Amino acid sequence: MNNLETRRHGSTGAAPRATRPLTLILTAAAVLLAWRVAVSPAQDVKPPTPGEVYDGFEAAELGSVWDTSKFEPGAVTIQSDVVRVGQRAARVVLRPGDFYEPGSNGDPATERAELMESRTLISKEGTPYEYTFSIFVPKDFPIVPVRLVIAQWKQYCPGKAPCSDDSPVLAVRYIGGQLRITQALGPDRRTQPYRAAHDLRGKWSDFKFNVRFAPDETGRVEAWLGDTRIVDYRGTTAYAEGPASGYPTPSVFYFKMGLYRDVMAEPMTLYFDEYRKRELAAGALP
Repeated sequence: MNNLETRRHGSTGAAPRATRPLTLILTAAAVLLAWRVAVSPAQDVKPPTPGEVYDGFEAAELGSVWDTSKFEPGAVTIQSDVVRVGQRAARVVLRPGDFYEPGSNGDPATERAELMESRTLISKEGTPYEYTFSIFVPKDFPIVPVRLVIAQWKQYCPGKAPCSDDSPVLAVRYIGGQLRITQALGPDRRTQPYRAAHDLRGKWSDFKFNVRFAPDETGRVEAWLGDTRIVDYRGTTAYAEGPASGYPTPSVFYFKMGLYRDVMAEPMTLYFDEYRKRELAAGALP
């Protein structure tokens, strides 16, 4: 007898003859429903908008929330072995030489495998947003002393020089066992609002950012790791705009998460789940 029959009749004895067809029908219906859920192409059925984005990675394939131009084929997969919530999460694998980019202006060469938010979902200057996402770092993840970015916000540069090689205006880095939150706002304006030793391996880490990107003192960044606020910043949060910098007025911003690093011989793997972005009320970030 199956488990459904045992629960319905409260014993392990045979079900009455008259109820057996009904039990079989209910069991078949449950199996069919489970199959439909498993093969459904989209679990997050609400269409994303720039002010409301969610991906729990419950679909069998990567959804339309993400642009696939920043990773090699096969580098991002949906799996069910390591999950934060639900049945699935995204796995990002970076192998040596993947998406190789030569260095410029004295910087070392890089490689990456990143999920980039779709270009239709970019964030606007001066508008407050809340971002949340969860990252799982495997126990055997290599601790390295070189550049490693696991999440970042970029100010959109429409051309090449002078802005094409600029660093992210806000980034989450994991370098030498340290978690770092960094800002880059100009050639001589690079800061680290947060830097502390953290062993993130073997567990899920939940991040939350409240941000308002602005090239003046109206900018805002708040960041939490779990329930602990680790950044509370007021001031400039974007590069200056105009011909000298190459950024348009007003600017727009886009989000990426994954693995971006200096060239290395070791592969790396991270897992991502429960990505959300929502536009906040105008007065939400005083």
